[in-house]
Amino acid sequence: MRKLTMQELNRLPVADFKATTKSPVVLVLDNVRSLHNVGAVFRTADAFALERLYLCGVTGRPPHREITKTALGSTESVAWTHTATTLEAAQQLLAAGYQLVAVEQTTGSVPLPQFRPAPGRPLALVLGNEVFGVADEVLALCEAAVEIPQLGTKHSLNVSVAAGVVLWDVLSKLAVFA
Repeated sequence: MRKLTMQELNRLPVADFKATTKSPVVLVLDNVRSLHNVGAVFRTADAFALERLYLCGVTGRPPHREITKTALGSTESVAWTHTATTLEAAQQLLAAGYQLVAVEQTTGSVPLPQFRPAPGRPLALVLGNEVFGVADEVLALCEAAVEIPQLGTKHSLNVSVAAGVVLWDVLSKLAVFA
């Protein structure tokens, strides 16, 4: 067994990647304060070929040294938009027909394995602030909330880790990897 070379991995140049069909999913970062989390989410968005990232409120945005450090060039390949508030992004996405889903522990949240994306609709996943989660006014607009089942003593995962877990599950259900 040996590691594959970059050529063997068939990675597209950035210009070609930008022109490819993207997964019908966007991520909305609701006031995520850690620039390392933002960079890691950019990298994950590139890995899963997401349509776009919405960086809302105080969420850091490129160019920034701390984002670049963890993004490893994905700030050049992933489309992103900044909005002054997460509510603004949520309203825009709802108007465009997206199913808005919070990644949050709520009284009505569904365990991730039970969640099924709405067929034929693009999906917007909202990830909240590291301490306060998804803002209440945004949560009120969401059609659903999903939570990642956990077995340990902590009640949450890092934002960027949660993004990866949820995206893998959702994109598998959408048969993106088939």
